[in-house]
Amino acid sequence: MTRVAAVDCGTNSIRLLVADADPRTGELVDLDRRMTIVRLGQGVDRTGRLAPEALERTFAACRDYAAAIKEHGAERLRFVATSASRDAENRDEFVRGVLDILGVEPEVVTGDQEAEFSFTGATKELAGRDDLATPYLVVDIGGGSTEFVVGAEHVRAARSVDIGCVRMTERHLVHDGAVTDPPTAEQVAAMRADIESALDLAEETVPLREARTLVGLAGSVTTVAAIALGLEEYDSERIHHSRVSLARVREITQWLLRSTHAERAAIGSMHPGRVDVIGAGALVLLSIMERTGAEEVVVSEHDILDGIAFKVAEDAEAGRPGD
Repeated sequence: MTRVAAVDCGTNSIRLLVADADPRTGELVDLDRRMTIVRLGQGVDRTGRLAPEALERTFAACRDYAAAIKEHGAERLRFVATSASRDAENRDEFVRGVLDILGVEPEVVTGDQEAEFSFTGATKELAGRDDLATPYLVVDIGGGSTEFVVGAEHVRAARSVDIGCVRMTERHLVHDGAVTDPPTAEQVAAMRADIESALDLAEETVPLREARTLVGLAGSVTTVAAIALGLEEYDSERIHHSRVSLARVREITQWLLRSTHAERAAIGSMHPGRVDVIGAGALVLLSIMERTGAEEVVVSEHDILDGIAFKVAEDAEAGRPGD
């Protein structure tokens, strides 16, 4: 096994995984897994730029992660940056900051690469399970975008579309500089129409309705699962590979979209950084389930971060250059 570090920097959160990984067996042993809400994509949809305060929050998290990586003695590190930094005019400032702190340049990956990592991370340990039919549809609902990947052992088709929980919130649920609490029916309808248009785009490339098992990734999905399970606090082990029915997702989504900030913040399993964006994320999930006809979603705590770690270990085994 190879000791590796992977960083996934998205629109809403930045996450670290330090693990011992064996890509041949699909075994991955966590040594350190953590997440920090930094809202790097704050305002990007509107301004096209990364805000100075968002960059500083992200760099502060990177300093913490650099200390953890050094402490665990990871042999290789890969830093992958996704939607927000793809879209920003000043992404060079972001790249320089990460390089100074962690000693590696962030890879601003394409949506297709992001989808490939997500698929590998989510499905590697599902291989051979009799209760989960293939092909899988893996959906990774991020802050700025959602990735759709269909495949069995390998990716068959993938597409990234711009319907993440932060982007949808900022585009549709903000009025006079603040998130509407709760949103109006008109705001929700406009957001739903935007999501449906994006699903039309995804379906041009990815056969969404042919999948037999829907696998959902990232914070919006895992938070919905935590609510469905009635958890008083977030519990990764109970959430991982739990199953949530379409009816329950619909019920939770409807409640989130008519609740107040205080009501959502009172949920024990809710991360404070998700309180304002979870309604939009849940609506993306519900829309996907209704479009595909999925009766349930299998929730995975293993996602793009795990896929990156496996790829780093694979490159190390093959003797390919790495950081």
